[in-house]
Amino acid sequence: MRIVLFTGKGGVGKSTVAAGTAALAAAQGLRTLVISTDAAHSLADAYGAAHAGAEPTEVAPGLYLQQVDAQLRFEQSWADIQRYLLSVLDAVGMDPVAAEEMTVIPGAEEVLALLELRQHAHSGQWDVIVVDCAPTAETLRLLALPEALGWYLERLLPIQRRLVKALRPVLNRAAGVPMPGDAVFDAITRLHGELDDVHALLSGPGSTVRLVLTPEQVVLAEARRAYTSLCLFGYRVDGVVANRVFPDGGDDPWRAGWVAAQAGVLREVAQSFAGLPMWTSQYQSAEPVGVDTLAALAAALYDGSDPLAVPAGEGPFRVTRRDDGTAIAHLALPHVSRSEVDLARNGNELVMTVGSYRRLLTLPPGLARLRVAGASVVDGELRVRFVEPATVPAATMAPAAATSTAGREA
Repeated sequence: MRIVLFTGKGGVGKSTVAAGTAALAAAQGLRTLVISTDAAHSLADAYGAAHAGAEPTEVAPGLYLQQVDAQLRFEQSWADIQRYLLSVLDAVGMDPVAAEEMTVIPGAEEVLALLELRQHAHSGQWDVIVVDCAPTAETLRLLALPEALGWYLERLLPIQRRLVKALRPVLNRAAGVPMPGDAVFDAITRLHGELDDVHALLSGPGSTVRLVLTPEQVVLAEARRAYTSLCLFGYRVDGVVANRVFPDGGDDPWRAGWVAAQAGVLREVAQSFAGLPMWTSQYQSAEPVGVDTLAALAAALYDGSDPLAVPAGEGPFRVTRRDDGTAIAHLALPHVSRSEVDLARNGNELVMTVGSYRRLLTLPPGLARLRVAGASVVDGELRVRFVEPATVPAATMAPAAATSTAGREA
């Protein structure tokens, strides 16, 4: 099964490109589901569909559209936790309406759309799932959530469960606030497991992210940052779509000016994403609406290439080993200099910070027993060198979590 996620700065036409790609896949005989994680659902409008509900709706032969019912999925995944939180807020005298608002997770709709995606991916019903993601910043936060939440739950949940069991009778009498029961902990554990599975699914070999942009400097700058951040969190970017490219300006000086300006940006796009496919779509003379129109747009965009081809090679993270026992962890970080990377070792994890994004990468067992001997950023790639503990000089044996190793040569 193939999963393709489309994201980009708001207003670049990512929903149109996602809808067209899905329509083209269905036209090729693949059973295709297109789903949106964007709270501002627009896929039904793009297809000209009269109705798209909480369940997959067929809008053309083999093409199904779903706009997630966040409330229904919220009740399935969050109900036990919410009931407990409401009981706590009721015990302290909070107004019921205010309490209801307080127990709704910010961004819940996008998170629950990912859980819906997981369910469909494991159903075996689909050959292709196309995901129309929210704009770039929201998508990056969303894709970082499963791993970040898992980190906290793996550490806090067992401790909290033991403490509550031991102290529940005392706390109930002393504070008058109900303590969480096993159903609450089980619900949190289940949610953690589901989100962890989402991360494994979307960072797996059959899943890729496709960046959509328009030939503008501001949009390109955001796409470059998104590329770096997606690699940081282990997601594979398989190509770039340059949308709304002006055709030849002819004798019209205003349009010719736009064509020249866009051509300059397109050259920068090719340089910024060297090694990735770049597809271009011309600015349409009319708004592309309808399954057939969108399929034709996608066919012109991909121009005979396979829009669902799986990129060769490994993902952003890989490990190589040398004959002397040294291991090198490689993580693709395009458009990043060594001064922009902060790296620390904390137990079995690497703590990597790039700009405003931080990832805690759990090391594979083969690396976890080794020590960090140095790190560098070379050709858009972070390289961290690991050696056997006995080979590390005594002066460098201090806890790595306290020391940034970014900038040391591997």
